[in-house]
Amino acid sequence: MIQVLVADSIQEDGLQPLLDMDNVEVIQQKVDSPHVQLERIEALLVRSATKVNEELLEKMPQLKIIARAGVGVDNIDVAAATKKGIIVVNAPDGNTISTAEHTFAMMASLVRRIPQAHQSVKNLEWKRNHFIGSELYGKNLGIIGLGRIGTELSKRAKVFGMNVHVFDPFLTKDRALKLGVHLQDLQGVLKEADIITVHTPLTPQTKGLLNKETLPLTKKGVYILNCARGGIIDEEALAEAISSGHVAGAALDVFVNEPPGDHPLVKLEEVIVTPHLGASTKEAQLNVATQVAKEVRLFLEDKPVSNSINLPSMSKDIFEKIRPFHPLAKKMGSMISQLMKQPVQELSISYSGTVTDLETTYLTKALLSGFFTDRIDGYVNEVNALHTAKERDITVGEKITSHSFGYTNSISVTAKGENQQFTMIGTYIENYGPRIIRLNDFSIDFHPEGNLVYIQHMDRPGVIGRVGQILGSQEINIATMQVGRKELGGEAIMLLSFDKHLEDEPFHYLEALDDIVSINRIVV
Repeated sequence: MIQVLVADSIQEDGLQPLLDMDNVEVIQQKVDSPHVQLERIEALLVRSATKVNEELLEKMPQLKIIARAGVGVDNIDVAAATKKGIIVVNAPDGNTISTAEHTFAMMASLVRRIPQAHQSVKNLEWKRNHFIGSELYGKNLGIIGLGRIGTELSKRAKVFGMNVHVFDPFLTKDRALKLGVHLQDLQGVLKEADIITVHTPLTPQTKGLLNKETLPLTKKGVYILNCARGGIIDEEALAEAISSGHVAGAALDVFVNEPPGDHPLVKLEEVIVTPHLGASTKEAQLNVATQVAKEVRLFLEDKPVSNSINLPSMSKDIFEKIRPFHPLAKKMGSMISQLMKQPVQELSISYSGTVTDLETTYLTKALLSGFFTDRIDGYVNEVNALHTAKERDITVGEKITSHSFGYTNSISVTAKGENQQFTMIGTYIENYGPRIIRLNDFSIDFHPEGNLVYIQHMDRPGVIGRVGQILGSQEINIATMQVGRKELGGEAIMLLSFDKHLEDEPFHYLEALDDIVSINRIVV
């Protein structure tokens, strides 16, 4: 019998796909229960309560798959699981409708001041004139991040007669047209919107997206919502904007620290809050339970799973051959995604040399998973990468070529947008690991790892010195530097690595240098 441990509270109806299996024993106990023999467990189902860390994994030598009944996997050490060959799956679609509906309910409650009026009546008051609200009809709704939840929200907003304005740097014009939304830059959405809601992943690029600099760009009297992730909005800046009267009110389901405790925002009458209820519906809880139970069943039946967070299952021999190229492909996808600052319409990937003897489609999917990591509010892996590209109207091409640029193997990727194109070439060298050997027309050689800054500049005396001088004055140490150029006096590049993320102030100093053509921060 295969033993499956359900360590957190999960609806039993959702576990039915596993309960129906003759060769599976479903055990519903905590991981520290004396009734559980952890060394015999082959599949583990959790929600957010159980912390699946390296220590726990050491006690479960037979464990082959971990299923998270929900979207986030913050409570699971995915790296440790991957190292042990354990598949991690989640339920990325199970709470989409639930969160979209909760956001819409919060929006309607916010503009009509329903929670405040409710409490007033509960206090035996009857102040009708005190709670005059606003209609949603005809209002401009600004959605920042049009992933699954943002898309569902836009559909509901249009039914209510709202005009939907969207900022999503990775949304193509064609897709925006299909969805019937107005695609704008961030400043345009901030300027036009009567109500703004955020639906992005929390990344270094989106952390504090609405802050002391961007909130003043909004209309006076704007409403702000966050039912996505705590930290996308600078909470201190939002509290100040509400207190000053610039922001009319806010609806928050998430905070940086949860529970928020004695938080300034919670004290404001103009703010309505809920305790992270976006996914808290009976239907959503049943959906995520059923989804992960089906995933585990597929895995136990030796069938492919569709929502793997890490590596999909493959034979040990194939995995060992392809393993060195996997991080190279994924890092190349992540880097080129960060270097392309506009919607990508096409990704062309080519392989040459010894890598062509392997299953290159798997590497293409790995590259795509890296490409989408910070572009959408959901997990993309080798299983669903091509489907995600299709959803985003991105054409993906793969080919084999004989041109290996003097190396035993190479992977080349070109990303094309409406008026921008970027090409990157990488290789894997035994005992040296993955290397990037070309960026557009510039030859270079560096290890894609850590906090990087890519600078394109004019090849003139003193440029590198001025960059070093600025960083030195800020007491910032350069870990490594690689340079490349086309021809004397033309354009050149430098690739700097640092021990930590380069902050905004020194970045802007570098950006302001006369001979700097472009500068990008990259985290790999």
